[in-house]
Amino acid sequence: MKTIGIGLVGSGFMGRCHANAYSSVAGLFNVPLKPKLKMLAEANPELAKEAARSLQFERFTADWTELVNDPEVELVDITAPNHLHHPIALAAIAKGKPVYCEKPLACTLEEAKTMRDASESAGVATLVGYNYLQNPMIQTAREIVQSGEIGELFSFRGVHAEDFMADAQAPYTNRLDAEHGGGALYDIGSHIISLARFLVGPLSEVMGMQSTVIPERPEATNSKQMKTVKVDDQTHFLARFENGCSGTLEASWVAWGRKMHLAFELNGSKGSLVFNQERFNELRLYEANQSPGREGFKTLHSGPDHGTYSKFCPAPGHQLGFNELKIIEVTQILEALGGSGSSWPDFREACEIQKTLEAVRISAAESRWFSPDEMETT
Repeated sequence: MKTIGIGLVGSGFMGRCHANAYSSVAGLFNVPLKPKLKMLAEANPELAKEAARSLQFERFTADWTELVNDPEVELVDITAPNHLHHPIALAAIAKGKPVYCEKPLACTLEEAKTMRDASESAGVATLVGYNYLQNPMIQTAREIVQSGEIGELFSFRGVHAEDFMADAQAPYTNRLDAEHGGGALYDIGSHIISLARFLVGPLSEVMGMQSTVIPERPEATNSKQMKTVKVDDQTHFLARFENGCSGTLEASWVAWGRKMHLAFELNGSKGSLVFNQERFNELRLYEANQSPGREGFKTLHSGPDHGTYSKFCPAPGHQLGFNELKIIEVTQILEALGGSGSSWPDFREACEIQKTLEAVRISAAESRWFSPDEMETT
C-alpha cells in the first residue's frame, strides 16, 4: 500500500484524536493511502518532544513552518488554536500540500475566503473537521430527507447547547477573545449551522439576537482579577432556507445540564426527524398516516445497515463514539488524495458556514434580516 506522510500541528485533545485516527484507519477501511506519522509541531520543544513520543511521530519541532516545509510531510493537519489556521493553511497550500483543518476554518470571514480561494487556485484537496456530519445516523437522516420520505420540508429547529461556561466563576479563556474565538456562535453554533445546511440546504436570510449573560470572568482560576467578556454567551436566530423551509437555531454555552445537546427537529409534509448528539447512535423518525392508536415516533438504532458503522462492528446496537467519527473523517481526505473519492466538507463548504455565522452576527448588531450571500461582496 502507498503511504502518505502526516504533519500534525497541535497535540491537544483534538490533535490526539487525529493521531489516533491516522493510526487506526488502515485497519478498518480500505483506504488507498496508509498514513505515516512524520512530524508533530507544538508551541515549545519540550511539549513537542513529549507529544511526539506519546503519539508515535518520527520527529518533532517547535516551529510549524519547519513542518510545512519538510519534504516528507505530504499532508498538513491543523489542530492548532483558531488564529493559526489561516497562516498555516496558506503556507501549506503555497507548497502545493493538501490541508486537513479543524473548525472553524478561520477567525474571520476574510481569512476563510482567502483560504478557500488559495486552495481552489492551487487545486489542493482540503477537509474541515465538522466531524458530526460523519455520523452514520446523520448520513441516514440526509438519505431520508433526500428520498422524500418525510416530504416537503416545513421547519427546522436546531440547537447546540452546553454548560461548560455556565458557572460565572469559570475563568477567562481564548474562547472569550473576539479575535481568537468568536463566542458561542462561532465556537459551537457553527456545528448546528453545518447540520442545517447538510440536511435542509443553504440559508437565504437570518435574523439574529446575541447576549452576554456573564459580562466578566476571573482572569484565572481562583483569581480576584476580573476580565471583561466581549463575545456572546448565547445566540438565537430565525432562518429562511433557499428551499422555502423556515427555522430557529440557537447556540449557548451557559445552558446548565446540557453537555453535548447538539439537537434538531425537522418537520416535513409526510413526517419528522428528531436527533440529539447526546444519544447520537439513535435517530427518531415519525411517519404520517399511521393507524389510530399506533401513532408515534420510532427509534432507529445505529447498525451495519447505516453506512460506515459496518466498518467498526457487524452487529447493531453496539454504538460508535467520538473517535470513530474522526476515523471516518480521515478516510475522506485519504480517499480524495488516493483518487478513490472526495473530501467533504472542504474549504468552500466551511467558508459558506462562516458566511452564515457572520451574517447572524451582523443581523444581531443591526437588528435586521441579513443574507449570507451579502457576505461575498462585503
